[in-house]
Amino acid sequence: MLGRQRLYFMLPDIPSARSTLDELLLARVGIQHIHFWGTEGKLPADMPEANVLHKTDLANGAEVGLLAGGVIGLVLGMWLVYFPPQWVHLNWLAMVATTLAGAVLGSWMSGMAAAALPNSRLKSFHAGIEEGKILLLVDVPFKRVAEIEALIEKRHPEASFSGVEKHIPVFP
Repeated sequence: MLGRQRLYFMLPDIPSARSTLDELLLARVGIQHIHFWGTEGKLPADMPEANVLHKTDLANGAEVGLLAGGVIGLVLGMWLVYFPPQWVHLNWLAMVATTLAGAVLGSWMSGMAAAALPNSRLKSFHAGIEEGKILLLVDVPFKRVAEIEALIEKRHPEASFSGVEKHIPVFP
């Protein structure tokens, strides 16, 4: 995924989405870099559907939980080292262990909570998807962004270009 940008296009219907998929495959964009998001059960089984990492806030929630849990774990570790219980002697490894444990636990708990929320980065597309439109998410190398935009604009005037995400998360 290194050196890629995610392009968003809103397509009016399934035939347009299928035609756009064919065009992208002919332009040598790998199918693993193409995802469609429509209303539940609307997309045919042979079209690559956006996964849970695209549709929910799981990745964002896990990142926030990782940071918050790590900070809380570090503070707890420092407290245990500088104010230890009388029956135990702790050193700096206790801080490392509590920081790691807090980061893992925070990431897991926050990620699970965020998995129930719709993707906040794609909030502007939710209304169109609910209306029956199809959102295309395509990840292309930096050097091909203009080429792919021009291809879809030329061959599919019904598709509306909806923006570029400069930072693609590691997970999706």
